[in-house]
Amino acid sequence: MELTLLEKLSGTLANAATVALGTGLGLVLRGKLPERMARIMVQGVGLTTLFIGLSMAQALGRAKGGAVDGVVLGLVALVLGGLLGEWARLEEGLEGLGERIKQAVRGGGSFTEGFVAASLLFCVGPMTLLGAIQNGLVGDPSLLLLKATLDGLSAIALTSSFGVGVGFSVLVILLYQGGVALLAGTLSQALPDPAQDPRVLLVTGVGGLMILGIGINLLGLTRVRVASFLPALLLAPLVWALADWLG
Repeated sequence: MELTLLEKLSGTLANAATVALGTGLGLVLRGKLPERMARIMVQGVGLTTLFIGLSMAQALGRAKGGAVDGVVLGLVALVLGGLLGEWARLEEGLEGLGERIKQAVRGGGSFTEGFVAASLLFCVGPMTLLGAIQNGLVGDPSLLLLKATLDGLSAIALTSSFGVGVGFSVLVILLYQGGVALLAGTLSQALPDPAQDPRVLLVTGVGGLMILGIGINLLGLTRVRVASFLPALLLAPLVWALADWLG
């Protein structure tokens, strides 16, 4: 039976709603919480983000291609993707998009930082891709509902620190996650079993390393240009295929 548009997008709409709600709650709390309390909330999200990223990155250990270990393949994909992203100036492009939205809505403070951090945190990783495909293909939003809960809680903490820019990541969620859900019928034909296929495991691991970078940024340890690594998600299956072909 053909799924309705609402059934295909139910998880994405719920995800957007929780982020919007979390942003609203964060804005309410922002003016009332002492700075140290707002900071500790962001640090809590940062630590949790590190845990999620580390858990995902462990998939590299099961993504061996030919005689090459998955960690090495992940490193190659990440470095090549980072170089490509720097060449294309993806970080600046995303920041520029945030600045244009900031000017359009007359946002202030850390608007752009909040928009970029939230967009990457909420949209990078296999949970977004696989959840959207599952929702769009069979109408099952369970994975996206789990993601929506995590994103909503994260939005509260991020907004209390960065402000309303976090809420505009809803646009990215709707465009990217919703677009994948609508194209799920086509994508699912090329998607192997995510629990076993080494290409998906490699993408999961590389995405986990990028999530680790987001966690490091949230904790203020250094500045990782996470957006520049986005091409690595596309290069990872190609790197694996080359290693597997070479044996």
